[in-house]
Amino acid sequence: MSEKSAHAPPPLGPRHWPTWFGIAAMAGLARLPWGLQRLLGRMFGVVLRVALRERRAIARRNLALCFPELDAAARAGLLREHFAAIGIGVFEFARAWWGSIAPLRRGLVVEGLEHMQAARADGRGVIVVSGHFTTLEVCGRLMCDYVPLAGMYRPHGEPAMEWAVRRGRARYAAAMFPKQDVRAAVRHLKRGGLLWYAPDQDPSRGDSVYVPFFGQPAHSLTSTHQLARLSGAAVVLYQHERRADGGYTLRLWPAFDAFPSGSASVDTAQVMAGIETMARAAPAQYLWIHRRFKRRPDGTSPYA
Repeated sequence: MSEKSAHAPPPLGPRHWPTWFGIAAMAGLARLPWGLQRLLGRMFGVVLRVALRERRAIARRNLALCFPELDAAARAGLLREHFAAIGIGVFEFARAWWGSIAPLRRGLVVEGLEHMQAARADGRGVIVVSGHFTTLEVCGRLMCDYVPLAGMYRPHGEPAMEWAVRRGRARYAAAMFPKQDVRAAVRHLKRGGLLWYAPDQDPSRGDSVYVPFFGQPAHSLTSTHQLARLSGAAVVLYQHERRADGGYTLRLWPAFDAFPSGSASVDTAQVMAGIETMARAAPAQYLWIHRRFKRRPDGTSPYA
């Protein structure tokens, strides 16, 4: 983020008070014992699954599209676990922004740091690609203990929430770049910085192509190809998951070979294949409530 935005005063007008009340509540919940947060998170996941009927239907449809080999009972179980992961993820987000992650460092497994060292050996920047998982924020903060990650992000529409989240991320991220500020992100990479982001959602704008994702044609940004082409940065996949024992595993993959190639479609397909592999490793934790396939080449929608 720019120095100006990092030190901008918080918006305090009356129209922001409901948001500040919610932020205060989340900051308070972020300080509960971690074991209690996990329990409350699973309970909250049940509430979300019942209350968010439209999102539940989207997730159910995504699971049917992406896991046709599973029977209805198995997909229903995966749907329940997905909402439990979302509920826990709400507390993880709050803890990452406003709480202590010391309890989460216990049992942490970090693999593949040597791949990051190899990618940076000649002073190159590194694009660190992940997907939209429920563990995204807390595992980003955990990885910042080991490497200085900056991030690209979508600014929040509510100014008070944007201020609070930006301040929270400033506790651990090396920098934060709004997704529109491509020039600043490229400069950061050219200086040898690390840029973490998730390019796996259906974009509303920007250069994009259709590539396979779980056997479906997925409308996908070519931004990883474009950023690598403009900056000369290497590309490393970052896998993260919440284990059944309550601990976390962070895993960096070897840098892609010969990336970028001459084809944005080929490179984007490679990125999405990597994200699919990570999602298959922790399927309940991938964000299935997003309309990933809302745009199709023939103009139809599987969510109609």
